[in-house]
Amino acid sequence: MANLVVRNLDQRIVDTLKQRAAKHGRSAEAEHRAILESVLLGPNKKSFAEILRKMPNVGRDDDFKRAEDGAEKNDVFN
Repeated sequence: MANLVVRNLDQRIVDTLKQRAAKHGRSAEAEHRAILESVLLGPNKKSFAEILRKMPNVGRDDDFKRAEDGAEKNDVFN
């Protein structure tokens, strides 16, 4: 395994890491590893297309037609 050294951290980050580590019952180093692993190797995010494909069919296209109110199409603010 490789080693990673992080220098010049804001003390607030170090303190928060230590508090989080204590909350989870592990060392600051183990907490740091867990954070890196969850962020970098966590579940892959789905693409927008994948999310759209999983949406259920909830109606007909006619249900979603825009009703024209007679206003100019370019006059969107009135």
